[in-house]
Amino acid sequence: MDRQSFSNEKFGTETATHLISVRAQEPIRALAASRLQSDEDDEANYVLLIDPRALDRECLSRGLTDYDSSMTIVTVGSFEEWQRLRMMHEPGAILFMIGGKKVTDTDISERISGLTERFKSVPLIVGAESDELAQILKALECGAKGYIPTSVRINVAAEAIALARAGGVFVPASSILAAKEVIASVSNSTHPTDSLFTPREVVVAEALRRGKANKIIAYEMDLCESTVKVHIRNIMKKLNATNRTEVAYKIRESVR
Repeated sequence: MDRQSFSNEKFGTETATHLISVRAQEPIRALAASRLQSDEDDEANYVLLIDPRALDRECLSRGLTDYDSSMTIVTVGSFEEWQRLRMMHEPGAILFMIGGKKVTDTDISERISGLTERFKSVPLIVGAESDELAQILKALECGAKGYIPTSVRINVAAEAIALARAGGVFVPASSILAAKEVIASVSNSTHPTDSLFTPREVVVAEALRRGKANKIIAYEMDLCESTVKVHIRNIMKKLNATNRTEVAYKIRESVR
């Protein structure tokens, strides 16, 4: 009897233990599956940050994820480096940082066009130091869905990425407003100098009126500085001015 009781008690204990084990495993499996699905969803919707400058891309990545903890970012130095990662999914968006380079540079515009062609259904956002309208328009022409100048705050950059992922296009308002002011000041002027200058000389003359240096004018117009100097000499000759200060003065007088 004692042996039988002991046997039953032992069997009962083992059975109970087995049942507890089975019941405990089910929620664990469900939780593991849920976490796996969550990880897969995050990987499938990550933002690919391409920037050859390691420190800059890591700082930007940290700033974006600190602002939006739900954002998953994969950082690489180049498209080729991303290929070597052999990711299971394509990114949900691409942030291509070009630093101080210009979108109008042939190699940069070709890279942007190449990325947009490779990732046809993935929005690409260009990040650059310049906020000139010409650079922004060129980026959009190459297929970009947004342009983020490095002068904006991290929250603006994060929202620009979110807008592009939602199907919108982000363009900094400051660049549009600045361009609108320049265009209005040039196109609405009816002073006699308009008939004297070529279209490029009109733009250079307006830049001189605003006190811009030759290097800045050359950069904004995508010209060599020597070409800008030629335009300035022609403007001075047409206005009978002896220096750029006198040019600026005469132009200001003519628009009053």
